[in-house]
Amino acid sequence: MFGTKSERDIRKILPVVEQINALETSVTPLGPEDFPKKTQEFRDRLKEGATLEELLPEAFALVREASRRTVNMRHFDSQLVGG
Repeated sequence: MFGTKSERDIRKILPVVEQINALETSVTPLGPEDFPKKTQEFRDRLKEGATLEELLPEAFALVREASRRTVNMRHFDSQLVGG
């Protein structure tokens, strides 16, 4: 109700960004062979009824980690909001 539409949208997305940040320590120790396994796990969870919104924080945490490893660049929180 208060603020611009953009500000309201960002306030709604910030809890998801906090979830992504909280998952960072759990995805950092994963080995390269674990990333395809996580992809299959996401597919299986979707088939079992999970929603994309439920998978989004963990998927974004994995993407952030993959980026850090491959191009040595870590997504900023503002980039997660944009994503």
